[in-house]
Formats: sequence, C-alpha cells, structure tokens
Amino acid sequence: MSHTAFTSEGFREFRDNDRPGPIHMLNLVKLRARAEYEDGRSATGREAYAAYGRESAPVFERLGGRIVWRGAMEQMLIGPQDEAWDLCFIAEYPSVQAFIEMIKDPQYRKAMEHRQAGVADSRLVRMSPITSGGNFAE
Repeated sequence: MSHTAFTSEGFREFRDNDRPGPIHMLNLVKLRARAEYEDGRSATGREAYAAYGRESAPVFERLGGRIVWRGAMEQMLIGPQDEAWDLCFIAEYPSVQAFIEMIKDPQYRKAMEHRQAGVADSRLVRMSPITSGGNFAE
C-alpha cells in the first residue's frame, strides 16, 4: 500500500496538537518512474516533484519554512530491504499553524498536482526538534 496523502483523521490530530514552537517534518519520498498526471502530460516522477518544489517554494518560504537537513539514501541497514527512498529531507515550520496555512494556500494547492503525479509512496513524520548532543537516548 502506498501513502501519498494524509487522512482527515490524521490531519485533525496534527492540527489539534498545536503546541508552541517549531515543528520538523521528516519527508521520505519514493518517486514514480513516470509521473501520472490526470491530463496525460509526460514527465518523470523526478521532474514532476521538482516542479512541485519550484511552485510551492514561495509559499513555504513566505510562511517561514526552511529545509534543515537533506540526505541521499545509500542502504537500508535495518528495515525492509525492498524499501528505498529517492528523497530524504527534514522541513522546519515555525508552527503548526504555518504548516496548516501552507496546505490551505491556493498557490500551494495548485503545486500539489505535481507532487501527486510524481510520488509513488511517501512518509511524512512530524517531530519536535530537540537539542543535539549527548548520547543516543539523551
């Protein structure tokens, strides 16, 4: 089963957990070889996702979003060996409300067409940023 959008229940839980401060969103994205646009236009999944990035960036940045980490997956050491991610990054938002405003923004919603066309599977994990340092459990 692939996951390309959040559920109403999941979004409601996200919205209701409106703690103060920034949120980090871990994004793991598996792209389609060929994008699946409803109008039949031709593009690779990577091209479609790049269009999503270009078109959504002004909204993301206007609301105070920023990418705080990116990495390229090399190997699944612990976990399903058939699970691979083309894009791995953490986006930071200044608040839950900023993320909600982005999702509701008409320009962002238009850009989502490209994301939905290009993404085969994804994970979006909300996290609370904590201070780095210490050991694994601190």
